[in-house]
Amino acid sequence: MENKSVFEMILSGEIDSDIIYEDEQIFAIHDINPVAKVHILIIPKKKIPTINDMSESDINLIGSMFMCAKNLAKEFDIDQTGYRLLFNTNADAMQTVFHIHLHLIGGEKLKNI
Repeated sequence: MENKSVFEMILSGEIDSDIIYEDEQIFAIHDINPVAKVHILIIPKKKIPTINDMSESDINLIGSMFMCAKNLAKEFDIDQTGYRLLFNTNADAMQTVFHIHLHLIGGEKLKNI
């Protein structure tokens, strides 16, 4: 049996976390190691290990993640000042949890990358 990701364990209640948004397809939590004042992870309930593992059938799911990010940016009052959206893919990009998740980062002036 494949190991559960930390995100699957959060959804199942095995790991306690404050879910700040949830619908049928996705959920969102605060990052435990934030790099800015606002650092939220938007996670699909369907486990997709990396962006490279997405299929055509995931297009609507990924679109929903971006709409959620837009809405959370407004809710957390960073929609007008600016924010960054980021997927890390594989080890060289520092992906540590192999269950895709979209980082919503903002709330302060971000460093240039």
